[in-house]
Amino acid sequence: MTHKGSCHCGQIKFEVEGTFDTAMECNCSHCSRKGYLLWFVPRTQFTLQTPAASIGVYTFNKHAIKHHFCPKCGCAPFGFGASRGAEMAAVNVRCLEGVELADIKRQFVDGRSF
Repeated sequence: MTHKGSCHCGQIKFEVEGTFDTAMECNCSHCSRKGYLLWFVPRTQFTLQTPAASIGVYTFNKHAIKHHFCPKCGCAPFGFGASRGAEMAAVNVRCLEGVELADIKRQFVDGRSF
């Protein structure tokens, strides 16, 4: 299944392949403030449809994930990082079209303690 996603204003657009019924909800200082619900997929399943040069990038703490955001509307629809040597995309499911958030199971992660 192909999911289309974007920031609020539409300046950032992307597609991601796969299915999910669970999203990670982290309580770290960054994720909790942004309200992220993250779905992790191999980077090869993620296709950015916007020039990377027009996207802002933010890192913090261990700088393990490059959180991408729109400099125009401030929305943060995805991030890139690596897990066990594999390149990953962390997709904010709140930025995907047609997703019913009430149907998504939440997997709590205690990122505050890391």
